[in-house]
Amino acid sequence: MSATSPDLVRAARKWQDQDPDPETRAELARLLDEQESGSAEAAEQLSGLFSARLTFGTAGIRGPLQPGPAGMNRVVVGQTTAGLAQFLLSSRQGSGEAPLRVVVGCDARHNSAVFADDTAAILAGYGLEAVILPKELPTPVLAYAVRELEADAGVMVTASHNPPRDNGYKVYLGGPDEGSQIIPPVDSAIEALINEVAETIAWSDIPRNQDAVVPAPDDIVDRYVAATVDSVAPDAGGGPSASVVYTAMHGVGANTFYEIVAAAGFSAVIPVAEQCDPDPNFPTVSFPNPEEKGALDLSFETAKGVGAAAIIAHDPDADRLAVALPFDEDYRALTGNQVGAILGWFSAERARARGQQGALANSLVSSPVLGKIATHFGLEHEETLTGFKYVSRVENLIFGFEEALGYLVTPDVVRDKDGVSAALMVLDLVHSLAAKGATLWDYLAKIEATVGGFASSQITITLNNDASQTPLLEKLRNNPPRGIGSQGIARAEDFLTGVEGFPPENILRYYLDDGSRIIVRPSGTEPKLKVYLDTQGDTRAAAEAALVAHERDMRALIGSL
Repeated sequence: MSATSPDLVRAARKWQDQDPDPETRAELARLLDEQESGSAEAAEQLSGLFSARLTFGTAGIRGPLQPGPAGMNRVVVGQTTAGLAQFLLSSRQGSGEAPLRVVVGCDARHNSAVFADDTAAILAGYGLEAVILPKELPTPVLAYAVRELEADAGVMVTASHNPPRDNGYKVYLGGPDEGSQIIPPVDSAIEALINEVAETIAWSDIPRNQDAVVPAPDDIVDRYVAATVDSVAPDAGGGPSASVVYTAMHGVGANTFYEIVAAAGFSAVIPVAEQCDPDPNFPTVSFPNPEEKGALDLSFETAKGVGAAAIIAHDPDADRLAVALPFDEDYRALTGNQVGAILGWFSAERARARGQQGALANSLVSSPVLGKIATHFGLEHEETLTGFKYVSRVENLIFGFEEALGYLVTPDVVRDKDGVSAALMVLDLVHSLAAKGATLWDYLAKIEATVGGFASSQITITLNNDASQTPLLEKLRNNPPRGIGSQGIARAEDFLTGVEGFPPENILRYYLDDGSRIIVRPSGTEPKLKVYLDTQGDTRAAAEAALVAHERDMRALIGSL
């Protein structure tokens, strides 16, 4: 469909007629008027909005707030919810009289509350019992509520750590899925129904029943807090106090985390005042992701002022956790793999003390260190495809993580990454170590003394839209490298042709002669390619030196293709 085609204009006007949001309707009207006046820019924008649709995948949908099928807006949310409702009704087992139950939650982003209200009303309109959580809660509370309320599904309106103009829609399944996010082929089945709704039902004709929406129990957050504290079972509360700085990154994690800190008996954390109240504009950060350069700068300033033993940071929906520690008169953020090793060791040590058997699990792009920890403690270890929807489904899970700051330390409470419970475990460790005159750096050093030093980093390549360019992964397949710098490739694996029982995926994995590992894969949520580097050595310094060399050599290889 060309930018000026009559079909595109008709599609845009049809969308405008059904759009209930005055802002997106007005934006669409402006673009249509400008296009009719000959604006090539407006025509190009309309083509972008109507030439494709947000893809419904295993992370649901996520995208910018804008009109049309390529944006997050009330029409898209309504169509998505109608498709989800039809899927749940069609897949129901048996003919029980009780309606299917779906829990709906949201964060504090622009339009999150509106999207959540629409979602609940439409689910109720299809005859499902729609239970809506209090507004502005962390994603882990929604994941918990799906299990606690014995729901058949859950919807969380959030764009997690995406830019301010984005929003999103995550879907969880109850019952046998235990509150995990959806996985294939469920996503494709739901998407097919969404597309059918979009073709056949106008927004105003989608069933809805706002009056039938049920509020969640008043104590649902209290239940989550109690269950989390009981599962983490911190034992350092009431002991010598260590100063810990906390930031919610302008998201919704603060109040729930403060409640958990108090319930566990710890002294209050020190907030980064500018970032602990929800603000959908995220005014103090260029990108509300604690992994991003500069995102923790205010936390570092606050921590220096009080001599903090640690910094705890959540992303805006508090399902991810970042940790930073004092380092050379400043602060340094630990990598996701380092935090994963710390929490994995602690969880494994506790499991052994309890006589508990089970598995430690991580996504395949996360550091191999967790496998070494599992071996040390006599536990099972499992690698999964990327995404916590896979990690959370590992049988007899004790602890799971992914390098992108996702951790699950309470699989008996939630089946998704949970930055709040992970933060409580870190807080417990910080206080208990401080009582012994030690730090998390010391704890990490103990781990490395046992299983070896390790280091990790990423190279991220933004992709262009030039269809004439051969994708990098194809270049690597067409011209397989014999080595990376001075290191030979001991083993190369192409997941498209099958690796260790994994389904086909567009992933290349290389093991080098020195035991290092390099993985190349496309991002699942952005037009980017990611290269993951993991090195090992007798010490952390040796592993970090190898990492510098391998990153340099990998960049050179990429530049030569």
